Amino acid sequence: MKIAVLSRNPNLYSTKRLIEAIEKKGHEGCVIDHLKCDIIMDDNGPSVFSKGENLVDIDAVIPRIGASVTFYGTAVVRQFEMMNVFSAVDSLAITRSRDKLRSLQILSRSGVKMPKTAFTNYSKEENKVLKHIGEAPVVIKLLEGTQGLGVVLAETNKAAKSVVEAFDSLKTRVILQEFIEEAGGADIRAFIVNGEVVGAMKRQGKEGEFRSNLHRGGQANIIKLSREEKSSALSAAKSMGLAIAGVDMLQSKRGPMVLEVNSSPGLEGIEKATGVDIAGKIVDYVEQSVAKKRRPKDKVKA
Repeated sequence: MKIAVLSRNPNLYSTKRLIEAIEKKGHEGCVIDHLKCDIIMDDNGPSVFSKGENLVDIDAVIPRIGASVTFYGTAVVRQFEMMNVFSAVDSLAITRSRDKLRSLQILSRSGVKMPKTAFTNYSKEENKVLKHIGEAPVVIKLLEGTQGLGVVLAETNKAAKSVVEAFDSLKTRVILQEFIEEAGGADIRAFIVNGEVVGAMKRQGKEGEFRSNLHRGGQANIIKLSREEKSSALSAAKSMGLAIAGVDMLQSKRGPMVLEVNSSPGLEGIEKATGVDIAGKIVDYVEQSVAKKRRPKDKVKA
């Protein structure tokens, strides 16, 4: 079987680990830069070209689509899906998860516990929006922010109003979110593959930092999830339609609170913290899915 990892950089830890796992299981692995793919549509059907080559021999793809190239990246994934090539992560699910507001709406509809969140198109009445959240401190997030960038903690209502006004003057949309103080600058990342939590770590922000992202200097350690935490993570991933996901949660007095569902979670932090071969589990899932997809066709041929 030939499995392509859609990645812009073959030297990234996650990309290298996936290729290693693919080859270790006896398959052919390759890295395809999705931004350098051409999408062709005509009456012969959909096709994808990379470096002038028609990619007709790909059995499955594992998307590693960065947030900054979601539009074109998901278009390439969707084209492979149109060609009946299995994708480990559904193109529509990637699009859902990358739209921060839409993903929060989906989580809310699904009954997943989450910090109370508010969004408005009319920033002149910040005080009214703040009342929906409660008293400061309040977290203010850019809708397009990633890896902890564009996240501000406003300690007072006055500070929150000033931050919202500043972002509004730049024509930048933000959401306001309840601050879970008891989380203590830590969160949990649950890594899910095919409806199973295959690894979990607790990420602790550095001293004085309320954001726990490893890119911001946070530290990660293995953690055993409670039954409720595991259930919340699985429900969140399922609501997004993601077979592979990193679900970020806060531990609160009211139980686990889901912050975000990541459709392209990095492997380095979780593998090093847990010692689990996450890349291998992803390839196992791809193997099973492709085999299942082919089975009905074999019966028809017989």
